[in-house]
Amino acid sequence: MSAAHAAYPTVQLAAEGASEHRPLIITLFACFVVATLFITVWAGRQTKDASDFYAGGRQFTGFQNGLAVSGDYMSAASFLGIAGAIALFGYDGFLYSIGFLVAWLVALLLVAEPLRNSGRYTMGDVLAYRMRQRPVRTAAGTSTIVVSIFYLLAQMAGAGVLVSLLLGITSDGGKIAIVALVGLLMIVYVTIGGMKGTTWVQMVKAVLLIAGTVLITFLILLKFHFNISELLGSAAENSGKGKAFLEPGLKYGATSTSKLDFISLGIALVLGTAGLPHILIRFYTVPSAKAARKSVNWAIGIIGAFYLMTIVLGFGAAAILKPGDIIASNKAGNTAAPLAALEIGGGSGSTGGAILLAVISAVAFATILAVVAGLTLASSSSFAHDIYANVIRKGRATEKEEIRAAKWATVAIGIVSIGLGALARDLNVAGLVALAFAVAASANLPTILYSLFWKRFTTQGALWSIYGGLASSVLLVLFSPVVSSKPTSMFPGADFAWFPLENPGLISIPLGFLLGWLGSLLSKEEPDKGKYAELEVKSLTGVGAH
Repeated sequence: MSAAHAAYPTVQLAAEGASEHRPLIITLFACFVVATLFITVWAGRQTKDASDFYAGGRQFTGFQNGLAVSGDYMSAASFLGIAGAIALFGYDGFLYSIGFLVAWLVALLLVAEPLRNSGRYTMGDVLAYRMRQRPVRTAAGTSTIVVSIFYLLAQMAGAGVLVSLLLGITSDGGKIAIVALVGLLMIVYVTIGGMKGTTWVQMVKAVLLIAGTVLITFLILLKFHFNISELLGSAAENSGKGKAFLEPGLKYGATSTSKLDFISLGIALVLGTAGLPHILIRFYTVPSAKAARKSVNWAIGIIGAFYLMTIVLGFGAAAILKPGDIIASNKAGNTAAPLAALEIGGGSGSTGGAILLAVISAVAFATILAVVAGLTLASSSSFAHDIYANVIRKGRATEKEEIRAAKWATVAIGIVSIGLGALARDLNVAGLVALAFAVAASANLPTILYSLFWKRFTTQGALWSIYGGLASSVLLVLFSPVVSSKPTSMFPGADFAWFPLENPGLISIPLGFLLGWLGSLLSKEEPDKGKYAELEVKSLTGVGAH
């Protein structure tokens, strides 16, 4: 055994345990892929028109859509990234769980019902209702694609890490090949199944993920005699940090910069959900505003239970694994949950451990595939419906042409995501998703809220808000420690991080709101008060909704 392996035996034994049971692992992965492809083909045969492709024919019930929304939201960041962040940073990692959950209250109170009543297929529909179509739809489509690609980065990074661990792939070329495989599968899901196929895949994945998480949570609690105090105490002791592991400040309290970073992260998480394109388009798949509201209620219940369990997963991993083992497997801690599953199932070399590792990893892989399909559908739909049909073709495109454009956009977005995902494979996936939340909250949320609730809002305000929020958030990310200057950065050898915070939300989100307000006040355009009155009635009552 090499010195590295001697130093981190859990990682070496995990790889050996995985290799011994590789046929089982590959079989489970293959079963899910085949099952979801079958669902996709079946749904594809029922996709007749644009309403079916973009909104699943608006045939899903509140519960079904709630399950699908949960599936869309509980991504690789939730399952892999949060568990890893808690396992390495204790209390400060747990803050991700709280932020992701609280965000749903904002979505429920401010966005879900009015958006369902006001739009047809995309966010651009709502904005274009009372403003100049072409510039606003172009901006909305651009923002949707950028936010989706940021979110896709996290899923691709999670896929590369997870499958590499299981199949014993250590070369960069092998990891990039895995990212490419995920990209290929997501292109197939969206081009064949559309929203119907993607929604059914999300529902299946949500059930699998909850079941897998319940199983691991139960086994971890069983090991510690269902005594939460014993679990937390073991985690603190095993982490090497003592009581500090259970207190604020391990990651975000050391310096004034890290404290600001925490505030920035919190704002991005809480406000970001209400601006995420792949979540927003889910509200169009139900037949009424009442069903949209019910689906969000179901989603809050399911997601809330899941995030409570991620706390047990994270602290459980900290209690039974050495921090060095977790970091050796993946610098950002993304493999903490699968490694904990291996250990709790009987350890390396045991059949129980290998089976549990295979099951949990297959569930995580299913999570990644389903979420990337939803993200790709959101961005390709926005391109086809907002940019191609209404801007390029000026409303003259047929439904068939529009759907064809969406499918070609899916291919292009898939290729871009594969390239960027290959670069981001060593970053913490929860952190990457937090960046997507920041971009969504900076560019999309101000425009949606102003459009729905402020009668003075103008086309110029919308453009300033979207492009200003988008440009500021992306620019700050590019010049942040996420991209350069740290060992865990995307380019660790470079150093051009003049912006000290890892999350830009503290600056870019207020800027997005400010630019929307300022752009409207300085605009010479007179707002259409009649259109605003129509939109207000429509959004609040559902009268005239599609």
